[in-house]
Amino acid sequence: MDRYAVIGNPIAHSKSPSIHAAFARQTGEVLEYAACLAPLDGFVASVLAFRSEGGRGMNVTVPFKLEAFALANRHSPRAKAAGAVNTLAFRGDEIFGDNTDGAGLVRDLTHNLGVGLRGQRVLLLGAGGAARGVILPLMAEGPAALTIANRGVDKARGLCEQFEPAAGETRLAAAALADLSGPGYDIIINATAASLANEAPAVPTEVYSNCALAYDMMYARGETAFMRAARAGGARRCADGLGMLVEQAAESFLLWRGIRPRTTEILAELRRQMSSG
Repeated sequence: MDRYAVIGNPIAHSKSPSIHAAFARQTGEVLEYAACLAPLDGFVASVLAFRSEGGRGMNVTVPFKLEAFALANRHSPRAKAAGAVNTLAFRGDEIFGDNTDGAGLVRDLTHNLGVGLRGQRVLLLGAGGAARGVILPLMAEGPAALTIANRGVDKARGLCEQFEPAAGETRLAAAALADLSGPGYDIIINATAASLANEAPAVPTEVYSNCALAYDMMYARGETAFMRAARAGGARRCADGLGMLVEQAAESFLLWRGIRPRTTEILAELRRQMSSG
């Protein structure tokens, strides 16, 4: 049986095994998918051991996405742009690294939430790995402007400089979180880690005023702190990143198995489980 796994530290909370099991049942693919807890100093050894035992691919979660990029000996264009890898595929001597986060985000926005990005003014909060992985797919949708805001503006400026050659008609700008003002954004995406600490990014409340969608790349059983802050600030709609999780997993499944599962029913089932649990 073909074997796959998600690797991270911690990993017990991961929903990836249940998501991929559902994908396999839906598509009729025969595979095994497990969770792998890697020591913080043992990522490479854990991956190579899994591969030597017949593993075909792995999803990679925190804190190993940069190490996964370094381990891969071939990268997809979107992984190169992100500088991070969340999906590994083992093909003979090749370790192929991909990054499906941005594709998962865009698919959730456009397909599940029905939000078009073309011509929109997008604010991306954060300039770390999570933000880096979604910039190129966001720009490919043709927003009028993409502002990258971070606590330290220099990091945001660095990302603008890096992605400027691929910006096309999208106007890139950098800002410090504390210097933001609003209203002025149609879509606000939280790519900071603030929600992990049950906190909202430190931005002025008026930034959220009248924005069409405030989207948190994190998810929780109820609303995240970012979603609560956005709603209080006047955002017309809020959403979390559970759909992004399912959609990026579907992209990985497509890479490994050559078939893209239907995600709507699986996302709905996850929502039901979270609300009843």
